[in-house]
Amino acid sequence: MTAETDTPAPRALPDWLWYAGVPVAAVVWWLAYDNLIPFSEGVTSLLPVARDSHTGEAIAFFVYDVPKVLLLLTLIVFVTGVLRSWFSPERTRAILAGRRAIWGYPLAALLGVLTPFCSCSSVPLFIGFVSAGIPLGVTFSFLIAGPMVGPVGLGLLYGLVGWQVATIYLVFGFTIATVAGWVLGRFRLERYLQDWVRELNAGAVVDLPDQRLTLVDRLKIGVDQVREIVGKVWIWVVVGISIGALIHGYVPEAMMLAIMGGDAWWSVPAAVVVGVPMYTNAAGVIPIVEALLGKGAALGTVLAFMMSVIALSLPEMIILRQVLTLRLIAIFIAVVGAGILATGFLFNAIL
Repeated sequence: MTAETDTPAPRALPDWLWYAGVPVAAVVWWLAYDNLIPFSEGVTSLLPVARDSHTGEAIAFFVYDVPKVLLLLTLIVFVTGVLRSWFSPERTRAILAGRRAIWGYPLAALLGVLTPFCSCSSVPLFIGFVSAGIPLGVTFSFLIAGPMVGPVGLGLLYGLVGWQVATIYLVFGFTIATVAGWVLGRFRLERYLQDWVRELNAGAVVDLPDQRLTLVDRLKIGVDQVREIVGKVWIWVVVGISIGALIHGYVPEAMMLAIMGGDAWWSVPAAVVVGVPMYTNAAGVIPIVEALLGKGAALGTVLAFMMSVIALSLPEMIILRQVLTLRLIAIFIAVVGAGILATGFLFNAIL
């Protein structure tokens, strides 16, 4: 008797267990996501550090952000995996590559504007879009707009500097996201995706070509996608957010004030250089923006800093490295950075 006949095949779960298990898993997911803040505060309170200290801020940020991003990544990859059972990458690309494909860029940017995610939280949707075969330039429009001009940041900015400046910021952020996505799309950069992502898009969606898929079959495809994609990137989510937590807790505000407190021409690129290694969300960066403006920093310089923090953060790049090659990340930073610099200089010139 061969080894193959000696090893019993794993028993498949009955269909009723899938139908019951998915709603239960959804409830568990929601409860976990809805209690992230009290969970992070509770964990931090158990440690021998003051909550308002640099270390306390860093720990609370890490304990909150890691499960948040992983929960979002799991949900989004599962949903897009299920949807892929109806729409293959080839069909998706065909729909978005027609004569009206140009509308994909502003629509993706609009979706980003309406999505209240920070940069690292936008990455799961980006990965889901890429794995579903949506053109890379369109997904970049979403990735740029999501953190840069999301509703939380716009609302806080409105309260800080008024509706006129907030509206101009919205227009510029939306324009940067749309144009940058279009430019990146024209470069045909799909060849610079990581090999496993290209293979995911090139391969067949299912292995059952002659059989009509049931709902359970589609749910299984979603679970397989979670195992494959989340299993590849979760460690880099932890690494990226660990770096972001350290920066968040120990941000050198005095140094930033010294760099951005004047009207020198170099203050805008200096603000971008300072902002890129940092990581926080829109709600976290607005108090820094308020402090900088209160110290006399030019508005364009401060907005360039804000855009770079939430659209080009180092932790976001570390996570994206598992999907994009270094060359593609460099191109992405160059295109978005150019738009941010243009916004900063223009704001300083007209206000």
